[in-house]
Amino acid sequence: MDRAIAMTNTQVIKITGQSSQSSVMDKAIAIGLIVIIVFTALAHGAVEEWSVAIFESMAVVLILLWAVKAAAERSLKVTVPTIALPLTALLILGLFQSISIKDSGGQLRSLSMDVESTREAVMVLFSLLACFMIAANFFVGRERLRALAGFLVVYGMALAVFALIQYLTWNGRFFWFRVTDVKGFGPFVNKNHFAGYMELLIPIPVALIVTRGVREARLLFGFAAAIMGVAAVVSLSRGGWVSVFVGLMFIAAMGVRFPEGGTAYHNQSKGTILVRIGAVGAILAAIIAGVIWIGADPIMERINPEQLPFAKARQVDESPGGREYIWRQTWNMIRAHPLLGVGFGAYQTAYPIYTHEDGLWVIDKAHNDYLQLLAECGIVGGVLALWFIVSIFRAVASGARSRDPLVAGLALASGAAILSMLVHSLVDFNLQIPSNALLFLTMSAVAASTSTSVAERNSEGPLHQTVQVSTAELATGVSS
Repeated sequence: MDRAIAMTNTQVIKITGQSSQSSVMDKAIAIGLIVIIVFTALAHGAVEEWSVAIFESMAVVLILLWAVKAAAERSLKVTVPTIALPLTALLILGLFQSISIKDSGGQLRSLSMDVESTREAVMVLFSLLACFMIAANFFVGRERLRALAGFLVVYGMALAVFALIQYLTWNGRFFWFRVTDVKGFGPFVNKNHFAGYMELLIPIPVALIVTRGVREARLLFGFAAAIMGVAAVVSLSRGGWVSVFVGLMFIAAMGVRFPEGGTAYHNQSKGTILVRIGAVGAILAAIIAGVIWIGADPIMERINPEQLPFAKARQVDESPGGREYIWRQTWNMIRAHPLLGVGFGAYQTAYPIYTHEDGLWVIDKAHNDYLQLLAECGIVGGVLALWFIVSIFRAVASGARSRDPLVAGLALASGAAILSMLVHSLVDFNLQIPSNALLFLTMSAVAASTSTSVAERNSEGPLHQTVQVSTAELATGVSS
């Protein structure tokens, strides 16, 4: 058994046996993940019981396909990015919280204040983690990353066009046939979640244009970025506006810092730097022009100083449904359960216990992903989140140094997308929506893949731990 141990971005576990062609199964699994990404978005974010059940079933099917592939080939290779470790630890924490034991009085005791909700949340997290692992193992290598990027750009553009058409022809029905009491945007019930979805996709075409990771299709990619940006702005999500802008500024800054071909910053001409910054500026200008063409009056009303949150802070604070009020009550919950929280997914059940309002308001989310994680999983969950964020941006920084403009561009795109979502999470709960969490983790897997690609190409010493076991050795180990 050979071992190469190092500071890693990934861990590769490889069980080798009889080799066989696996391209068909590989493509089937990769396409299956794409189908899940599309389904969860079109199913209103996969927030209803029926859509969650289908999402989880589809994830299980992909796992079974992977198992069939391994059995047919008598060979298994699993790449475990460092990013997966805090996610796995969070899953284990949720499982631990969901254990219920009868005490001497016959009462069930658990770390979670709502065991069933915790178990449901754990199942969703398991499905998300499974999809993340599939993305990290089946979207590797330059060609597959390029195919994924191309699909996401076209898909994002199509989704934005659909959302804009539905916005302009709104008849009180999603997809023009499903009646709803709320006016969502695109396929999403909440405009903030549509904007959150777009802010994960917009950086892909922009970053590839800036790093010249795409050449022949630059106009198409620029148009796609502009359309997605227009849709995000027209959705009227102020958190989305800020997050999209932050993502674009990240690309402008990092695109100069880690340019095409690994050229050092001080070796670049001023013209090259201006061109890179100008590309981002041109896309911003195109977004503004598109918004003006569609009609900027709703946007101007949304940014009216009298309508901004700080201008009516007292009113919002006194409203049981306002963010500031919810945040204060959430802090009460955190202080009462500082270490392990009230239970993963148990926020809605626990919230009424720590609030002083009359109970007429049903609050199921903290409107801040960080506060909700602390409330549900305590300090332990906060540490895991910090571990995840640090691991992500280490991978992004590594991938952005690639000499391949496509790889560097995708690293910048994933970094901008993740940063945008982290900013938006300060005032919303996009990561509580399965579709958005899935796309967020897919971009995280892309970051991990670009980092591994750079490390292998540059041969920067041992970069992963490899364990090789023959099928005969594996059988012996199992029997013993």
